[in-house]
Amino acid sequence: MKTFHLTIARVGENLFDGEANAVRLPGTEGVFTVLANHEPTVAELSQGEAYVEAADGQAYHFEVHAGGIAEISSNQATVIL
Repeated sequence: MKTFHLTIARVGENLFDGEANAVRLPGTEGVFTVLANHEPTVAELSQGEAYVEAADGQAYHFEVHAGGIAEISSNQATVIL
């Protein structure tokens, strides 16, 4: 499966930094999934949960308490919560 580099962070805290198969995020316009080679996008996040499928097969989830932002480009995704 193709992978992409994913970073998920809060101010002062790095929650995930590594290769991922997919991440599902709660956007303000609905839940969306990011896969490898996703179209470049900047999206505002709403309250909910982020689900990560890491390249090693492990699954992670993170609470999105007060929204955030996701930036996807060049086979990388950065999520600031």
